[in-house]
Amino acid sequence: MSQHRAFWDKEYKTGEHLALSTEPAEDLLKFARYLEREHGAGFLNPATSVLDLGCGNGRNLIHLARHYGCPGTGYDISAEAIKQAEAAGQDLSLSFKARSMAGRLELPDESATLVLDMMSSHFLRQKEREALREEILRVLAYDGWLFFKSFLAEEDLHVKRLLRDHPADEPNAYIHPKLGVYEYVWTVDALKEFFGPYFEIRKIEKSHKHLLRGKAFKRRTVSAYLQKK
Repeated sequence: MSQHRAFWDKEYKTGEHLALSTEPAEDLLKFARYLEREHGAGFLNPATSVLDLGCGNGRNLIHLARHYGCPGTGYDISAEAIKQAEAAGQDLSLSFKARSMAGRLELPDESATLVLDMMSSHFLRQKEREALREEILRVLAYDGWLFFKSFLAEEDLHVKRLLRDHPADEPNAYIHPKLGVYEYVWTVDALKEFFGPYFEIRKIEKSHKHLLRGKAFKRRTVSAYLQKK
């Protein structure tokens, strides 16, 4: 975990490996448009409390706060990311904390309307992912939403190589050769099995097959719009 934290602290300082934007993620914007289209302002308003697990520099929480008035809380393992988030969102009803998403979430029962887990919980091992799911269910209000996004294994040549060459000690997981940390990768069936008993799966979107001239180009992802039963 300390290696993971050190990598992200350095990345938020230098941007050495990843282009870290301050604009909201396009997938978050699509999810917000879906909620507006289906429910009007019912889930995006000043009474909507948002929890962002792996909030980074706060860009998605800040967007929801500025455009819809949503208060919120953001957790990220990187203290440098949280410092940037606090500076960018200091005029908004947002709070940020540097911590892992593993363990008990510091929120009351049924206090959040929206939870975001965008490219974050795949660093957790199976038991930790199960415990996080229970915590999300605890803090999420009835009919509240989880927007979930992670890596997709199906038809991804990168994943096939990583699982073959750098396998972890759990199924569908590998040790990232650059970060040296555990990462889990989902299939659609695994996602449905993991979340289906607890959430209505309103929508699943898969990114396109990422090939360029027949070779692996970008990682595939899967997004799910999940509403608490």
